[in-house]
Amino acid sequence: MKNSVKNLDAIIIEEFATHLRGNIVRPSDVDYNETRKVYNGMIDKRPGLFAMCEDVADVMASVNFGRYNNLLLAVRGGGHNGGGLGICDDGLVIDLSGIKFVRVDTSNNTVRVGGGNLWGEVDHATHPFGLAIPAGIISTTGVGGLTLGGGVGHLSRKYGLTIDNLLEADMVLADGSFVTVNANQNTDLFWAIRGGGGNFGIVTSFKFQAHSIKNVIGGPTLWPIERTEEIMEWYHKFIQNAPDELNGFIATMVIPGPPFPEYLHNKQFCGIVWCYVGGQDKFNELFKTVKELNPIFEHVGEMPYPSIQTLFDGLLPHGLQWYWRADFFNELGSEVRAQHLKFGSNIPTPLSQMHLYPITGAASRVGAEDTPWAYRDAKYAGVIVGVSPNPKDANKITKWCKEYWDALHPFSSGGAYSNFMMDEGQERVKASYKHNYNRLTEIKKKYDPANLFNVNQNIKPSN
Repeated sequence: MKNSVKNLDAIIIEEFATHLRGNIVRPSDVDYNETRKVYNGMIDKRPGLFAMCEDVADVMASVNFGRYNNLLLAVRGGGHNGGGLGICDDGLVIDLSGIKFVRVDTSNNTVRVGGGNLWGEVDHATHPFGLAIPAGIISTTGVGGLTLGGGVGHLSRKYGLTIDNLLEADMVLADGSFVTVNANQNTDLFWAIRGGGGNFGIVTSFKFQAHSIKNVIGGPTLWPIERTEEIMEWYHKFIQNAPDELNGFIATMVIPGPPFPEYLHNKQFCGIVWCYVGGQDKFNELFKTVKELNPIFEHVGEMPYPSIQTLFDGLLPHGLQWYWRADFFNELGSEVRAQHLKFGSNIPTPLSQMHLYPITGAASRVGAEDTPWAYRDAKYAGVIVGVSPNPKDANKITKWCKEYWDALHPFSSGGAYSNFMMDEGQERVKASYKHNYNRLTEIKKKYDPANLFNVNQNIKPSN
């Protein structure tokens, strides 16, 4: 049974505060309610204490304090996690938002990034050098959470997942010690953090391999929702055979309003968001097939890479209500396409949507045991999100997500991309790591035998 921060003597907390460069935030502080907010407005947890870390020493002191006092411990980077797993009730939150830096080394195109950085901050620093790191589709996402879970995004087909571009990490372990992990040091731990989540320690810095990308050609194409089955059948064949340079995730969605034209507002669509890394001539040749399908709307053109990463930021600000369900899929057969048409035609709120991200190209060519990310053979990482600014819609968006997922799950591969999961229990975690789960439990036992880091998609230490 974990101890509550409420049970600690005030003197103990004051003593802890003297060991930090950063601040502590308590429930009695004026900034407490603002501090406890995370990206998902549906999460309403009340931690007993925040340690606002500014350096590695702060993290080490916080881990030791939490372990010594038997506190429930959560680690928050960008706070984007759908299930709110960067925060907890009554325990200690180790907040990394003060540990921010981006250092670009142009001699080998590597980038060192702080554990508290957001991806938009990384893109801002790398873009002037004509470099980019594969990472998600929303710039406000935290580097730590996205990376440790895998990192699916616009560049996955060309350059793999974010973890496939991770070269090294600095970590604070459950015993408070500091280690560096890479292909030559602490290799078992380096393997585990490339998809195993925050189970094995707190990453205070990441070193990535960046790639020469200045501009991309991208943007959305839309078709009326009634054409969902036709477009999905075409898309499945097209994207599996497309060159690695072309990525496109397919969606059922509503256009909520500007910046889209008024004739699209509040209508359901089947959409594809494209991202191409290459020249205009080759893209034009590839895109002929798309144009032949007569999209009702097309806004695809050349843009700086950071622009495609921020395309949805304005529509999805901090604090909306979110509910997530996810699965991996290999096929988009007739029964699956029929369910996408059914639920895509009944989207409950303008921001709710379904995405299928292709896991082909470079992402599929990494061995299924080379990282914990077990579904390299999956064709798609699917996610259904219910989203609304209004808390009164929480039940409505949750119901739609669950029913949509229930209809599709029998056709899935069994597990899900951990960054797309809510707090769904141990069996779902096991299913998502598949054949790699037992190895992860052994590494967990070695580095965190007491399961100090358990507010996550938890991997329990082996017996």
